[in-house]
Amino acid sequence: MRDPYDVLGVPRSASEAEVKKAFRKLAKQYHPDANANDPKAQEKFSEINSAYEIIGDQEKRAQFDRGEIGADGKPRFQGFEGFGQGAGARGRTAGFGGDRASEDILNEIFGDAFAGFARAGGAGAGGAARGRRRTTFESGFEPGAEAPGRAAGGPRKGADVMVTAKVRLEDLVGSGKVRVLLPSGKTLDVKVPLGFEPGQQMRLKGQGSGEPPGDAIVILVYEPHPQFRPDGVNLRLDLPVSLDEAVLGGRVRVPTLEGAVEMNLPAGTTGAKALRLRGKGLPDKAGNRGDLYLTPRIVLPDGADAGLEQLMKRWREMKPYNPRGDA
Repeated sequence: MRDPYDVLGVPRSASEAEVKKAFRKLAKQYHPDANANDPKAQEKFSEINSAYEIIGDQEKRAQFDRGEIGADGKPRFQGFEGFGQGAGARGRTAGFGGDRASEDILNEIFGDAFAGFARAGGAGAGGAARGRRRTTFESGFEPGAEAPGRAAGGPRKGADVMVTAKVRLEDLVGSGKVRVLLPSGKTLDVKVPLGFEPGQQMRLKGQGSGEPPGDAIVILVYEPHPQFRPDGVNLRLDLPVSLDEAVLGGRVRVPTLEGAVEMNLPAGTTGAKALRLRGKGLPDKAGNRGDLYLTPRIVLPDGADAGLEQLMKRWREMKPYNPRGDA
């Protein structure tokens, strides 16, 4: 695993807001749905998510900066003093103690440590502990004792899983929910936070893997829409208009997330200035709606039209103008 600061392209002094901004930008850039032809996009996307899991969390970031966990989020155990050096080893590990921020971290550290030692046959410090019967852990725990952070007789928490959920724009102004498909095949309809931004994460307690299950980390992204483009809490739309509508103006039907509405198109409309429909955008954090911005796009009729061509020739001769200026 690479250094999470390098993965997100931020300095170690970066603020929480700067880290969050960098993650969202990269998550949007490398999301697999936007890189269907790039087989490495999924790998890059996963690396970005893993990095944000570390330095996007205040507690984990502090642990990483202190060298207590690695870039993969797992604890570093260089501090086992005397491991593999006989019975004289001391009963505590460097850095372990009451300064741990939560019981969850203790559970993760000690549980993973012991499981790792058992699988490795006591590897460490050159593997000197391998091969002999371990009646006690050399970190000082007596046989049969419960590891700190784990309730007596209680199983260790399972693994967290990470999934991406595509949010439909229509649902943001309708049900306000998104359907989440978990790796287990289970589906959940989950309430979307008001004013969410692409790349934002939600934690669903107890929806991960293992027994008891870990959590599901849900990354929220917009499902691409054929017409509307999100711009913060506002929406943008290209509005096709005919040549006569652009010149003369009139009533036109405009699509919105809640169905078509009619609006007045001013005479002499061009694509140089967007029109606005208030309150037809997306909800903000307070539940208020953004606006819908319409950019008129003049569309000519299909096929050649002799009458229109003749009119334009006369117009060019009588009233020539350059819409591009001196460019």
